[in-house]
Amino acid sequence: MDENRVPVDRSYRDQYGVTVHVIGWDRERQRVIFLRDGYEHECMQPVEQFRKKFTGPL
Repeated sequence: MDENRVPVDRSYRDQYGVTVHVIGWDRERQRVIFLRDGYEHECMQPVEQFRKKFTGPL
């Protein structure tokens, strides 16, 4: 595991009402790492952008 990555286990909802599972936070790059159902790759967003587009934790 990347030493700058902090594990997280929370669910949030995007602006369309779809739930995502947040699995980590990258301290160095200031971004949130999350998974979407049915999508095989990790998704990432800068923290400020994530705060604007997602609500939660659920």
